[in-house]
Amino acid sequence: MNIVVLDGYTLNPGDLSWDALKDLATVTIHDRTDEDTESIVKAIGDAEAVITNKIPLDKYVLKQLPHLKYIGVTATGFNIIDVEAAQSQDVVVTNVPAYSTASVAQFTMALLLELCHHVGDHNRAVQSGQWEKSLDFSFWNSPLIELDGKTMGIVGFGQIGKATAALAQAFGLHVLVYNRTVYSEYESETCQFVSLDDMLKNSDFISLHCPMTKDTAGLINSETISKMKSSAFIINTSRGGLVVEADLAEALNSGKIAGAAVDVVSEEPIVSDNPLLDAKNCIITPHIAWAPLEARRRCMQIAVRNFEMFLKGEAQNVVS
Repeated sequence: MNIVVLDGYTLNPGDLSWDALKDLATVTIHDRTDEDTESIVKAIGDAEAVITNKIPLDKYVLKQLPHLKYIGVTATGFNIIDVEAAQSQDVVVTNVPAYSTASVAQFTMALLLELCHHVGDHNRAVQSGQWEKSLDFSFWNSPLIELDGKTMGIVGFGQIGKATAALAQAFGLHVLVYNRTVYSEYESETCQFVSLDDMLKNSDFISLHCPMTKDTAGLINSETISKMKSSAFIINTSRGGLVVEADLAEALNSGKIAGAAVDVVSEEPIVSDNPLLDAKNCIITPHIAWAPLEARRRCMQIAVRNFEMFLKGEAQNVVS
C-alpha cells in the first residue's frame, strides 16, 4: 500500500524516524503541503492512505481521491477532516488520543508560573544591566504572585484537565472544575465541580482544556470576562477559537482582568493584526505545548500503530 505524509516536518523535524512506517508501506513524505485543493490532491495522487496533521481534507478534496482508504491524523483533534464525507466514501479516519497529556499540563503550569513571576522579563532585565545598576540586592519589575491558597478554574476535565488539576493541587491551588460531566471520584476538599458562573466568579486563574465545539466556541468573551475578578488570569492551551480575541485584548488593555497566556490563537500561524499581539500583559507562545520530543515520539508511535492495525483489519482510534 502507498501512504503519503502531507506535513511531516512539524511532527518530525529530524529528531525522529519514519522507519517504522516505511516497514509497513511505500511511504512518500512531504515536509509541507500547500492547503489549496489542487496541491493536496496532487500530493496524495493515487495513494490509498494519507497521514496529516493540519492539512485539511474536505469533501471537495476527498471526491478527487477515489483510491483513498485511510486517513491518519497525527493529532487528537480531527476537525480538519470532513468525517461525514470520508464515511460516505468508506474511508477510515483515525486520530492519536492522549499522547501529549503530560506535556500540555506541564506547559500550562509553565505559563501560569510565567504570569506569576515574569521569569523571562526579569532575565532580560538582568542581561541588560538593570540588576548591576540597582541600589538594592534585589529588584522586580512587576508584581510577584504566590500560588498557594489561590484558586484555579479548569474548563474541561478530560485527561489534560485532570492532569492539570493534579499539578495545580500540588502547588497548593484550590481547583474549581466546569465540565459537562461531574466526576464525583475526583471531588475533594481541594477540587469541586461547579457551574460556569461560579468558576468565573471565584477563580484567580482560569485554564481552558475543552474541545472546540459549537457550544464552546467563543466561551471567553466580554460577557464571561465581566464575571471574573479584575485580578484574574486566563490561560489557553486548547484551541484559539475558545476565546474572542478582541474581547480578551480589550479586557487586558482596560484592566478588566490582570493577564493572559495563550499557546493557541484563532488563526495559526498568528497574523499581524491579531489584537492579542498589542494587548497588555499577554504572553503568546507558538502552539508548542504538545511538542516535546517525548510527546511527539508517542504521537508517531501511535499513528504508526493505528495504520498497522488498519492494515490488519482491526482499526483502532477510529473517529469516522
